[in-house]
Amino acid sequence: MGLSEASGPRDTQALLSATQAMELPRRDYHVERLLLNQEQLEELGHWGSAPPTHQWRSWFQCSGARARALLFQYLPILAWLPRYRVRDWLLGDLLSGLSVAIMQLPQGLAYALLAGLPPVFGLYSSFYPVFIYFLFGTSRHISVGTFAIMSVMVGSVTESLAPDDAFLQDSNTTVNEAARDAARVQLASTLSVLVGLFQVGLGLVHFGFVVTYLSEPLVRGYTTAASVQVFISQLKYVFGLQLSSRSGPLSLIYTVLEVCWKLPQSVVGTVITAVVAGVVLVALKLLNDKLRRYLPIPLPGELLTLIGATGISYGVDLKQRFGVDVVGIIPTGLVPPVAPSLELFAKLVGNAFAIAVVGFAIAISLGKIFALRHGYRVDSNQELVALGLSNLIGGIFQCFPISCSMSRSLVQETTGGNTQVAGAVSSLFILIIIVKLGELFQDLPKAVLAAVIIVNLKGMMMQFKDICSLWKANRVDMLIWLVTFVATILLNLDIGLAVAVVFSLLLVVFRTQLPHYSVLGQVPDTDVYRDVAEYSEAREVPGVKIFRSSVTVYFANAELYSDTLKQRCGVDVDRLISRKKKLLRKQELKLKRLQKKQPQKQAASSKDNSFSVNVNAGLGDTEINNVEDPKVMERAEDELDTTEASSQEDAKAPDVSTLKALGLPQPDFHSLILDLSALSFVDTVCLKSLKNIFRDFREIEVEVYMAACHAPVITQLEVGNFFDTSVTKQHLFATVHDAVVFALQHPRSRSVDPALVTKL
Repeated sequence: MGLSEASGPRDTQALLSATQAMELPRRDYHVERLLLNQEQLEELGHWGSAPPTHQWRSWFQCSGARARALLFQYLPILAWLPRYRVRDWLLGDLLSGLSVAIMQLPQGLAYALLAGLPPVFGLYSSFYPVFIYFLFGTSRHISVGTFAIMSVMVGSVTESLAPDDAFLQDSNTTVNEAARDAARVQLASTLSVLVGLFQVGLGLVHFGFVVTYLSEPLVRGYTTAASVQVFISQLKYVFGLQLSSRSGPLSLIYTVLEVCWKLPQSVVGTVITAVVAGVVLVALKLLNDKLRRYLPIPLPGELLTLIGATGISYGVDLKQRFGVDVVGIIPTGLVPPVAPSLELFAKLVGNAFAIAVVGFAIAISLGKIFALRHGYRVDSNQELVALGLSNLIGGIFQCFPISCSMSRSLVQETTGGNTQVAGAVSSLFILIIIVKLGELFQDLPKAVLAAVIIVNLKGMMMQFKDICSLWKANRVDMLIWLVTFVATILLNLDIGLAVAVVFSLLLVVFRTQLPHYSVLGQVPDTDVYRDVAEYSEAREVPGVKIFRSSVTVYFANAELYSDTLKQRCGVDVDRLISRKKKLLRKQELKLKRLQKKQPQKQAASSKDNSFSVNVNAGLGDTEINNVEDPKVMERAEDELDTTEASSQEDAKAPDVSTLKALGLPQPDFHSLILDLSALSFVDTVCLKSLKNIFRDFREIEVEVYMAACHAPVITQLEVGNFFDTSVTKQHLFATVHDAVVFALQHPRSRSVDPALVTKL
């Protein structure tokens, strides 16, 4: 290959800035090479199939280095803790851990209520899983623990399998809260163990890619719908209402209707408490935003609100005087481990898988954002294992399923957190509260916890703006967002997620069934070919049609590909082939009738005139026997001359099977080139479709070529026995331009000259 560039020294260009480089005059390049079909390309490049890697063999290799690598892979703390920079990072991690713990305390109490559990179990879920993730996690900045979306998913399970109606006592008027809470704690802890088993199992088999089926519009639409569910679920604490436990499709709609129906029964003290707490929280958040530059750590607005509300509730006795519901007894100390209930696994398996996938999707998306921002790598499979172990071990200690919190992760990063030491510090602070300080919050009103939850939903509620942005950017993604949101609102969280995933996958299939098909033309003075409908200067090459699809061709769109190809070529291929076959059949029948009549005539003539004629076309000799009448002899000579003349005309006449000979219209192009650069794989339906294209266009005297196939696709063509004597690798070219040049030089050829050289 020879390469020559236009004027301009290379050394000078390397010193130019990007702006100056853009201002350089146009630079042309000229390449001179052989015209390459696939056969020549393989010979020139010494093509050979890549050797199999057999990666599974390394799984069974045993060595000290491999054992060390596996230990560091599954226990990342051994890799980063020895390199921990104490002077640079310790102070930031301590401040960050303290700030996160201050947020973790009120959120843990509140999100336990959201899960339908006593508040202290939110503190347990803020301690055990966080410490386990400190040992096994790979993200340095995410804050693992209770999260609203996970809590509401757990709450939908506990309230459906352990509803209040199942624990009524005293003539069906009051609920046995102790028995109900014990049943729900067992459900939540068993659910956490099952979620952990799913996540650990998926991580060990390197199934972290499963999250790729949850696109960003799907996740954002789902979390927005879940935030609406969270908001609705907290209305009973804001208004002090006793609502029926509902689950399943349309349960959210029935809950809203019941809230509206029972609004006159609201407890005034509870409403005022929730409103005041909400206003204080919003004011402190706004103050934090204004003083962010001047404060080393944010003001602990939630903690201050909880302390103030607890003090006021204790001093004024809100429970007795105004009927405000409070948290109640918070036991001090840790609970012993409890084995999960295996009998509940069958009831919880579907919800557990949905919670496992959603929790991992939220954690890995946040982890990758922070990793990209700070320049390190997050292992998605190890994150699955870390979250799974956090849920598995946490479930044994009566925790409910957790993930990572968006708000706490941002606080952990912005307050100077560098590693998961900050998470360990926050978990130790929560441990102190569990052991010694938990009982101080017994008089905390539940309405304040509801206000904390609702105020923290602001970020997710802002995702409603996605509708406007997606309307402008990509309406298909907007459709995914809306379908996910509506399905989750109407069908509940588990069924809604399944519907959203199925819809998004079907939409991908549907989009491949409606790709963009193009007829390509040459951009003047280049070897570049573009859609003639989009590029006004692109011109179709005379006598050559170039066709391209924007997606791969497979069973779902192979028929559409063939139909569109025939339509874009401007020729009704099927009708033309049908007419051709019909005319050929007519000629064949006519020929058979003539052949039947000819022996009868000859027999009759022989009987009437008693003569025979032998013609030797090679020698031109003629014999006439048993002829007595000179007139008969003359008639025989005339018939002989006629037979010789027709034989000579038949020898000179063109093939009667051609379109021109049959009087049929001929296509205005002699070659068709299929640009297969978009193909990523082929299946048997695609192979048959390509074979049929070759057969049909050759029937109308158009030769077909293929171009720009990727190596894996060529391998699949070979394995599928696509190439044979009629379609060889000489019909497949390295580029579209190679195919065009060959087609122009061989407009009616069925063979390829391997020595053809062209200058581009």
